[in-house]
Parts: sequence; structure tokens; C-alpha cells
Amino acid sequence: MNKEIFELFMYGSLDENSILSRLGYIFEVIERGEYNRTEVVRDIKAQLKRLLVLGTDYGFDDNLWHNYIAFFLMMSENPFSLVCEKSTITEGTVTKIVKEDMSHIRKIFFYDFSEVEKKLGVRCFSLMEDYRAVKKNRKIYNWDVSEKVQILSKKLEGAADDEAFYRAVTDFYRDHGVGLLGLNKAFRVEEKSSGGIDFIAINNMDEVSLDDLVGYEIQKKKLIENTEAFVGGARANDVLLFGDSGTGKSTSVKAIINRYYDSGLRMIELYKHQFKYLSTIISTIKNRNYKFIIFMDDLSFEENEIEYKYLKAVIEGGVETRPDNILIYATSNRRHLIKETWNDKDDHTNQEDIHHSDTVEEKLSLVNRFGITIGYMKPMPKEYENIVVTLAKRAGLSMDEAELKREAMVWEMSHGGISGRTAQQFINYLIYRNKN
Repeated sequence: MNKEIFELFMYGSLDENSILSRLGYIFEVIERGEYNRTEVVRDIKAQLKRLLVLGTDYGFDDNLWHNYIAFFLMMSENPFSLVCEKSTITEGTVTKIVKEDMSHIRKIFFYDFSEVEKKLGVRCFSLMEDYRAVKKNRKIYNWDVSEKVQILSKKLEGAADDEAFYRAVTDFYRDHGVGLLGLNKAFRVEEKSSGGIDFIAINNMDEVSLDDLVGYEIQKKKLIENTEAFVGGARANDVLLFGDSGTGKSTSVKAIINRYYDSGLRMIELYKHQFKYLSTIISTIKNRNYKFIIFMDDLSFEENEIEYKYLKAVIEGGVETRPDNILIYATSNRRHLIKETWNDKDDHTNQEDIHHSDTVEEKLSLVNRFGITIGYMKPMPKEYENIVVTLAKRAGLSMDEAELKREAMVWEMSHGGISGRTAQQFINYLIYRNKN
């Protein structure tokens, strides 16, 4: 197997500490015949333990080795795979190189470990061929990637020859994408100690849909129309969802991502202190074959904060045109995002700022740069009661409607006031109460 690994070209830029690289070196030592059995077995088990951890994180199933090689191919971002996800590949020099790589990878994929096991007197590889993942709770591993691992692994198992193996991989790139950004739904940004940023996949994003949000039909319709234009390649607008807390602003955005993920929509969650990385983020994702929503939740600025200037420049007004595959969706409890005081209303009380009204206009102009603003206001009491009744029916609660409404109104008075969030918390309480 080590020979096949070392022959890789386009797919050969392996981290020396990767499972595949480490096993390649171990097998090379075994083939030379100069090794200490105890040390080699220990090293093999250390790599297989890493494989088990990876299998748990990503929900591998059946043949753990096949799953791992499929995962390796899925996550391999190189000039060939990145082009594959955007367009049809034509025959040429690069294609010949990749087909040779695929021939080597196919041998690695179908590698027979029995000779090594016999030589070392172990059965650890055989156990990997019939692996069973724990799948009772989808949130314990990355479900988005797990499903795709199974898809590609099964297709590769069915490849009768090198050409079929190559086609299975390129078809997968075209249909599902490649790498971290292609195979995951949502990401957060993590600052590296050495400088710069990493994208970290969000594995446990809420599996909510727009139907879960009771009411707000006009708001949801506006959001759907804008997002469908975006994923369809038409011109679309940045969106600000503003209004009272607990009304479903963040839920709406998460539901939109869930709904259009299969259409190539991705989300990057960004916090206010990370706005300085906006240019870096945009340059990283601008040439990918996906649509990205940069999501800013609970956005607001205090009087002395200037991060809003980064955002203004990106939304509109910067020298570099923003790519067509990026939109900004933000939620806020403040209509104008920036804290206003009574002093802002009166130039005479701001002697240090001669043109104070201009300063206020600069602050307030940020919200005007969002092409669409959607208001989410607290429901009226009757609307709140309707939300409670609807959620109770969905939860299968059999309770007199009049009593349900009465208890819901008592609940909201001591639990945050009237809102969709309060209604859901009340239903959660009823479910727990009925179980006990």
C-alpha cells in the first residue's frame, strides 16, 4: 500500500501525520522486514483508533476503511476537484494525471489487509470491515457529511474498473461538491493564534423549517423570494430582520439555510468583533461554486463602536465589487442597529462635534444599505394564543383549548412576555409536566 500512496501526484500532498501517511510508513517498515512487532502493532492500533474517532465524528458505517478513503477523496481540495464542482472536465494532461492517481487510490481502497494481519498475528483490520455506527442521535456527529460518505463509499465499492472509479469521484464532485465548504451546511469563523482565520463546520445546527414558525407569513414570503432569487443566480439583496426578541428572526434564517442547502446555499456565522476579517472571508469563498450567506445574529452597535464601518464598506461603497455569490443576512432588536440617544437629536448639546447631524446620518446610513428590511413584531394576545394552540397540536397535547389559552397567558406574564419563543417554552413545560 505504501507504494501506491507515494505514487500519488494530484492527491499526493498529504499531511505527514494523516492516517493514510502514517499507515503508509508503517507498511513500508513491515515490507522491509526490519521491525519490532510490538512497536508496529502499537503504531497500527494508534492509527486505527484515530480512524475510529473520525468514524464517530462523521458517522462512518459498514466498511470503515472504504468510508475513510471516500472521506479522503471528498475532502481533497486541489485544482482538479475544485474545477470539477463547477464545470464538466474535458480530457487533457491533468485528466491523465488524475486518472493515474485514481488507479492508485482504487488499489488502496480495495487493499487486502489479510497478509499483514497474518504476518503480525492480529485481526484489527478485519474488525474495521464491519463497523456499526451509533446513529440514535444525529447531533453527535456531522450528519451532512455522513450521508455523503455513504453515498460515495457505495459507488466506489461498485466501481468495476479504474475508469468507473474515476467517474464515481468526478460525478460526486459535480453533484455534491468538495472540501469543508462544499460538504457542510454552516460554519463559524475561528481566529488562529498565528493570525488569520479557519472555517469550522457547525455540526449541530437546528433542523428547523419555516413551517415551524407559526405566523409571520408575509415576512417569510419576503425572505423566501429574495433567497430563491439568490440561489437561482438572479440579483438579490442583503436582508436585515429586525424587531422584538423571541419572534423568530434567527429561526427564519436557519430555516432558509436548511431549505436551500441542496441548492448550494451555505451560511457563515460572523460576530461583530470578527468584522475585520470580512475581506479575508470574501476572498476565500468568492470563487467557490456555492452561494454564501454571511449571517450576523443579534447585530447592534453602541455609541463608541466603529465596527459598523467595516460592514458599510462591504455592503456597498468599497473599491472592490462584492462577488455575486455572497449576501449578508443580519438580525437585530434595533431598527437602526446603532444606539441612539436624545443628544443625537440635538446639535446644540454636542458642542465638540460641529456637524453632529452628519455623524448621526453616517451611523443611521448603515441600515439603508440593506436592500430589504423585514420587521418581526411581538404578536398580539390573540395571535399568541393561536401560536400556542398550533404548537400544542403539533406536540400531540390533548388539553382543553380554553384551559390551554388561560394557562398560556398566565405563563407569559412571568416568563418573558408575549412572543413565539415564550409560546414554545410554555409547550415544552407542558410536555415535561405531562410526562411526570
